[in-house]
Amino acid sequence: GGNPTPPRSWVPRAAWGAALGRSHLPTAQKADLSGDTTAATINHSLTLLQRLQELLQNGNGSDSVLRVRSAASDEAKVFHTHQLLLSLQSEVFESLLRNQSVVTLHEPPETAALFDKFIRYLYCGGVSILLHQAIPLHQLASKYRVWGLQRGVAEYMRSHLASESSQGHVVGWYHYAVRVGDTALQESCLQFLAWNLSAVLGSAEWGSVSVELLLLLLERSDLVLHSELELYTAVEGWLSRRQPEAPVAERVLRAIRYPMIAPSQLFRLQAQSAVLARHRGAVQDLLFQAFQFHAASPLHFAKYFDVNCSMFLPRNYLAPSWGSQWVITNPARDDRSTSFQTQLGPSSHDAGKRVTWNVLFSPRWLPVSLRPVYSDSVSGAIQPVRIEDGRPRLVITPAMSSPDFAGVTFQKTVLVGVRQQGRVLVKHAYSFHQSSDEAPDFLAHADLQKRTSEYLIDNSLHLHIIIKPVYHALIKVKK
Repeated sequence: GGNPTPPRSWVPRAAWGAALGRSHLPTAQKADLSGDTTAATINHSLTLLQRLQELLQNGNGSDSVLRVRSAASDEAKVFHTHQLLLSLQSEVFESLLRNQSVVTLHEPPETAALFDKFIRYLYCGGVSILLHQAIPLHQLASKYRVWGLQRGVAEYMRSHLASESSQGHVVGWYHYAVRVGDTALQESCLQFLAWNLSAVLGSAEWGSVSVELLLLLLERSDLVLHSELELYTAVEGWLSRRQPEAPVAERVLRAIRYPMIAPSQLFRLQAQSAVLARHRGAVQDLLFQAFQFHAASPLHFAKYFDVNCSMFLPRNYLAPSWGSQWVITNPARDDRSTSFQTQLGPSSHDAGKRVTWNVLFSPRWLPVSLRPVYSDSVSGAIQPVRIEDGRPRLVITPAMSSPDFAGVTFQKTVLVGVRQQGRVLVKHAYSFHQSSDEAPDFLAHADLQKRTSEYLIDNSLHLHIIIKPVYHALIKVKK
């Protein structure tokens, strides 16, 4: 049994080379291997691409016709194509053209408008793309199973989240990624929106945020924005514009962290917010709890309420009482330090208490494992250590002792601003656990020596350090 051995002439040429050893490689390849100076590569691939483009333009030797119809137009777009080239790139075209040479395709207006670009990619393997063309091109690539193009467009989307556009595009891309099940793109969009939420709140795309996306964002503690009040105001605008049903509006309003808003502002909201007046019954308990939180000492409050839930956890607020901006010029040069003050906690009970923080930045700190050591083997000489073995280090310590912080621990977050397509945006965030003074892996992959480093803006490192006071229950609450 088994397969009959194919005749010798069927064996692929590469297999002969492997079977017969290097001495039987074709002469040109042998020259490459021996480093012969007469070896050269003759490359006319650009000419070939040009010929393929001309094939498409002139329809020379065409053996198939694609007619693309769209509801937006009475006339069909006609493409004189070559079955071999379409089939090489797309299994869908391969099966469509197997038994017929004229195929009519029905496309929505936005994909029909890009069909010539799409076909040109099948002939030339390249395409230029603009922000508003990403989704329709991705749709065409997916529909006709052109996987290389699909991956390329998804990668373009992930790397152009920060691009400036009049309408904004990240919200639309997020919704599209959910629809097609691209979880990587979904996660990239969500992270971008969370870290740059203030920019989105003020833009036209805020109104197009879906209920699901809004609820996903509201449950996150890593949202970067000026204050919780800024978030409430934006949510109020969203609710007024969208007018969702009462249960949805109530879920949204209950996701606001009212204890993070000062009592004076809460009073003003109760008096002036039409949305709050309409749904007061749904959030009355949360408002009452927020006022109690501001009135009592955190230690006393923690005896009666579970303070370990998200309602009492600050987000990444940029307001001055929560942290400080720090611009380090020429960060590759030498160690720097700064200090700033924050409010001890979000409770008004702590409003008069301040904590001073000292921050140390070192561009080339050496881990213990790399520090110079004396060694017998090298006759007591110090082993040389290259300065580039060091890595950036950031240490944040309170200038006071821990008994002053009864019932409070601190989480620290460092945002790194980068300039992308003309805008300054947050691209990296480092959070350290409350028990640590140092950010792990801080700028581990940043090359601060390079002026062109993506982590630098005009050769400066733009940091924003945020201190998040977290109250913890000293007495376990009986449920």
